[in-house]
Amino acid sequence: MKKGVLLSLLFFVLTATGYAQKSPVDETDMAIKGIPRKGQRVTIQLDSKRVDESWKKQLDTQFGNKVKADKGVYQLEGVVIEDISKTPVRVISKVDATPTGTSVWWSIDLGNAYLSKDATPVQWKASEKYLKDFARMLYREDLAVQVAEAEKSLVSSQNNHMAVIQKSDVIKKDIEKNKLKKVEIQQQLAQNAAELLQYNNQVDLNLKEQEAARADIVNMRVALEAVKERMNKIE
Repeated sequence: MKKGVLLSLLFFVLTATGYAQKSPVDETDMAIKGIPRKGQRVTIQLDSKRVDESWKKQLDTQFGNKVKADKGVYQLEGVVIEDISKTPVRVISKVDATPTGTSVWWSIDLGNAYLSKDATPVQWKASEKYLKDFARMLYREDLAVQVAEAEKSLVSSQNNHMAVIQKSDVIKKDIEKNKLKKVEIQQQLAQNAAELLQYNNQVDLNLKEQEAARADIVNMRVALEAVKERMNKIE
């Protein structure tokens, strides 16, 4: 693929998706099973089903059988998230569709306090980075898929272009064949005209031959009558 074409495709993909390449994280409360909890939320401009599947996959990969899912709510007991806390924590998380995409929310019980921007600023920053890294990963995956699709579209367009060029070559060959056929037809017409002239000459000659033949008949009759008349005069 030419570099300029690829750059154009990438520009198209980025423009079409409208990504701001930002993953805002805010502090928000959510009621889980009727209990309000303070937590942290990241907003991702992607399909909620895809985000939910990726989030569950990440949790399963990182924490294995410690992840419990119940009606869209993920619970993790006694897990260690190295970047956030060196000691085991309790996590409750939920993924929700929003008008602008998808939100991933979680509440983290650090043991001596809940994750909070004011009460636990260090852990808050670490947790914010964790969520943003997850969002960036999804954006990169999504863009990679779109670039792959754009590359496939480019290949398809190139193949179509080659097919059009080949079709043009076929048409040009047909035009050349048509020109040769025209020359052949013109030659045949010229030959046909010569033959027609020859036939017309033969007709004229035949008419003259017919006149001559009729004259011979007349002459023969005159001679025959003369002979008969001489025979009659013999005594």
